[in-house]
Amino acid sequence: MRYFLEFSYRGTAYNGWQKQNNALGVQQVLEEALTKLFRTTVELTGSSRTDTGVHAEQQFAHFDLNNPISDYDLFIYKINGMIPRDIAVRNVYQVAADLNSRFAASHRKYEYRISKRKNPFLTGLSFLLKADLDVDLMNEAAGLLLRHNDFESFSKIHTNVNNFRCTITEAIWIETEDMLVFHIQANRFLRGMVRAVVGTLLEVGKGKKSVQDFEEVIISKDRKNAGAQAPAEGLFLTEVGYPESILQGH
Repeated sequence: MRYFLEFSYRGTAYNGWQKQNNALGVQQVLEEALTKLFRTTVELTGSSRTDTGVHAEQQFAHFDLNNPISDYDLFIYKINGMIPRDIAVRNVYQVAADLNSRFAASHRKYEYRISKRKNPFLTGLSFLLKADLDVDLMNEAAGLLLRHNDFESFSKIHTNVNNFRCTITEAIWIETEDMLVFHIQANRFLRGMVRAVVGTLLEVGKGKKSVQDFEEVIISKDRKNAGAQAPAEGLFLTEVGYPESILQGH
């Protein structure tokens, strides 16, 4: 039986999603709890990787079991009692045996959240930045992302991917009195991509780069031309999308 697990986590205490030999990842915590609960080795394959300190409001992973889960609500209750408070299982779905949570996803959405004033309730969950920013220019530059599809300039170097092509369908800053939030959606993202895009757009907002400079960064396909990565604490994976036919309930 193959299952999709839907969950969320605050990434502050973890070295990203992926399990590692010398650091704690969210994947390891969930796998150990599932293995203990089912009394058989359970391995997870995540829909998306998140870096150290990055949060996820919606994340998916798939796993296989020899015996079916008989009571979904009881399973969710039990697993949530076994994992730390900064990780929460939201749902579980039985799916076709050949479905992969990574490759079956149609899109991912991220938000980058900036606090414009100190807020103790957002500490570690947003980037505190008091700079005066030209949000209109930042949005003009962000709109250029929809016209391109090669984003090597915003990818971590030495990353193991076949290509740097992504189809971005949304990229917009939305400002409120206290917050400035960047919304971006694409079919896939490269390692470190969103934080590099945000860091470069902030340079536009501060007047250090023009809109034309931003497009030249994209065209250059050179990470050295982009801005520094924005801090991890402001980044959230907010949605992983699948065709409706895949997640049809229990």
